[in-house]
Amino acid sequence: MKRLLTLLTAATVTLLNLTACSGAKVLESLAPSDSVTVTRDVVFDVGRDLALDVYRPNGVEGAPLVVFFWGGSWQTGDRSTYAFLGRTLASRGFVVMIPDYRVYPEVRYPEFLYDSARAVVWARSHARDYGADPARLSLMGHSAGAYNVAMLVSDDRYLEAVGGERGWVTAWAGLAGPYDFLPLNDPTLERIFEPADPLESSQPVNWVDGEVPPTLLVVSADDPVVDPRNTERMAERLERAGVPVELLRVDNLRHAGVVVSLSNVFPFDDQILTTVSRFLDRVSPTGPAQAMTD
Repeated sequence: MKRLLTLLTAATVTLLNLTACSGAKVLESLAPSDSVTVTRDVVFDVGRDLALDVYRPNGVEGAPLVVFFWGGSWQTGDRSTYAFLGRTLASRGFVVMIPDYRVYPEVRYPEFLYDSARAVVWARSHARDYGADPARLSLMGHSAGAYNVAMLVSDDRYLEAVGGERGWVTAWAGLAGPYDFLPLNDPTLERIFEPADPLESSQPVNWVDGEVPPTLLVVSADDPVVDPRNTERMAERLERAGVPVELLRVDNLRHAGVVVSLSNVFPFDDQILTTVSRFLDRVSPTGPAQAMTD
């Protein structure tokens, strides 16, 4: 049975990689719909023309809020591809916001981090409008999106620059993230991160301190895109800093499969979905939410 699941997972992930747009539609069609309300194209940054989509359980009040950032090597990506994730987590009681952020060649480091920070500030400010509790704010990301989240929770500069606070974030989850990926061996990545001075300052592991919120890291041992040692080194650094960290290692999901697993494709093998849901739901809220403005 385990061998069959492995083969089915690999085949599905390959299919979705080959037909990204249609694959995303298939995943969304399999996601829960009757119990979830979707609000699309909510602009959170007029000047930069950035928007987000909101997925929420019907009739919810005071639900945990999750802001999810997608990956794509800071070069590609789109929030609509992850509708399946928004619907699935919303069906489990979360209000999920999936924002866009600008990518290369429009911007380089660190502009996509400031975009991400603006999305977080907006999400918290408008949480109650969508039935979420602003004091139960978690961040999650896959691949490059996991990097963005890791930087926001480790380095104060980005949230503070746009009126936010790192202390707002109660927990974060990183899926197959690049956290310690120097040296750069790709010309495009070299151009993207060239503004970092020194280059080491662009690495999340170099910013970890005891103020990072509770962490869940998920990685597939056979990931060919982002070396799994990124996750292992991040976990080690967090543990040394005294941060509560949970590390989930899985097999045979490669890179895309780690996030595809947050869908209803394999309801008989939902280890990652169950772990993520449990982790994001159990974290304690922050102190009383401050007065919020647009």
